[in-house]
Amino acid sequence: MNKINFKSESAQGYYSDYIKRVSKCISTLADADRNELIMEINSHIFEGISREPAKNELEILVEVTGRLGVPEEFLKPLVARKKLDQAVRSFNPKHVFQAIILNLKNSILYSLFALLYLFLFTFVGLIISKIIFPSNTGLFISKGSFRALGYISPTDGLTEVLGYWFIPLSIIAAFLFYAFITLLLKVSRKT
Repeated sequence: MNKINFKSESAQGYYSDYIKRVSKCISTLADADRNELIMEINSHIFEGISREPAKNELEILVEVTGRLGVPEEFLKPLVARKKLDQAVRSFNPKHVFQAIILNLKNSILYSLFALLYLFLFTFVGLIISKIIFPSNTGLFISKGSFRALGYISPTDGLTEVLGYWFIPLSIIAAFLFYAFITLLLKVSRKT
């Protein structure tokens, strides 16, 4: 990106500060997305300044950036959208979580994603729990009816019916949750 050079030192300082704030807001994005957004904002500022070259540079710059808005506010939905694109492309859980967090305020749908991820990590936690506390973790029944799924203490009067089959079944459940969440992200992205 070519930075805009101003004759006025105060305008140059204001511009540099504004671009730093923009850069901070978009720091979680991929390099290509960051560069694209900064170039768009820079282009908008340059065009705005070019329209009124006779005015004071700082006044024009404040006016142009005022129309853009406060970076911490107007960039949130753009960053959230780009992060969601990145998550859908990469299937990387880190990007998926960042996308969910950024979009949580924008939609109830993303709250559902957070809940589904909670279930996903619950199954992962139960796998670890089954390894550490095998007699307290599993699918428990009492007198022929379901009583609990997960970790229980004490287990008096309860029978754990899956044994170590609980681990592969939990792995399958966790994988299915992850696949469902990712597909749901793709579907919601298209709408």
